[in-house]
Amino acid sequence: MTHAPHESRAARLITDGLDPKTWIIADTLLIGWHADGVTGIGWGLLGCLFAAVIPVLFIKYGIRRGRWADRHLGQKQQRIAVMIFILSSVAIGIGLMAAFGAPRTMIALIAAMLATLAVLLAVTAGSGEQEESSRTWKRKISVHAAVASGSVAMLALAYGPWALLAYGLVALVGWSRVELKDHTVGQVLAGTATGTATAGSVFWLLG
Repeated sequence: MTHAPHESRAARLITDGLDPKTWIIADTLLIGWHADGVTGIGWGLLGCLFAAVIPVLFIKYGIRRGRWADRHLGQKQQRIAVMIFILSSVAIGIGLMAAFGAPRTMIALIAAMLATLAVLLAVTAGSGEQEESSRTWKRKISVHAAVASGSVAMLALAYGPWALLAYGLVALVGWSRVELKDHTVGQVLAGTATGTATAGSVFWLLG
């Protein structure tokens, strides 16, 4: 991936280190442990396979084939294509977990991820060419911020209010996206609100 010559190294490290994959892995393992100890971690790893590992491999494959420029998918059509693939992968994961008797909490976790991605896809796909050219928040609602904030909301529901302190990390993620000029403040705030509301409500209702 090519970086801008004068970009903030700290912002790049935060963006890359706290990307959606990192939050998904943390959620599946931590909530898996909370749900059913070691067995729950096993279910978490299964969910992680379909929600993080397979999508990452798909993105890397696309980069090698020249289908998209980098793993952050700045172009709208590229983002939509990858989102649709991830939706399919996560849906398959939920089906397998349900079929094999995963704890309700774990199914709720992956379902919350699926719902969040569906909302992000709807917002991204719903923007027209005029909106894309004007760089409104609709074109590039921040997936980084949505996944990070949704993750913290679910961790707080599982472990208690003290987990809300992790919203400090969400703020850092948002800052990094704006600092790197990948998103506007509005796009980050929209992603944060979407992730918190969607993931939090679905996880609470189903879990």
